[in-house]
Amino acid sequence: MLGILNISEGSTIGLHAAVHLSKAGGDPVTTKEAAEAMKVSAAHLSKILQRLTKTGIVNAVRGPKGGYLLNKPLSEIRLLDIFEAIEGPMKLKSCLMTHPRCGQDGCMLGDMMADVNKTVTQHFQKKLSQIC
Repeated sequence: MLGILNISEGSTIGLHAAVHLSKAGGDPVTTKEAAEAMKVSAAHLSKILQRLTKTGIVNAVRGPKGGYLLNKPLSEIRLLDIFEAIEGPMKLKSCLMTHPRCGQDGCMLGDMMADVNKTVTQHFQKKLSQIC
């Protein structure tokens, strides 16, 4: 079992790639360099970096000394921005079932899902500057 909170591999790679780029000191990082450092597929990372570029989080630099670099200061990039660039809008669920079954007596899990949603929302509001 993976757990209650499942974040896709693509989103996880996107979050780690942004942190990796933040440590490059403003120099472009090639997909190959980043993939090797992160121990992920260069092809998968390339698709993720393209999505981050399309949303303006990352800038692609062409040429022999090209690569990718962050397009905004760390204080302006939320974890949520990266997640949503990969996955689309975050959808929080109030019930673990496809169709709620508890009825009018309330959820058998009590406030657990509301608490999980609040914690996830708060964490994804963090800026890269707060975690790098």
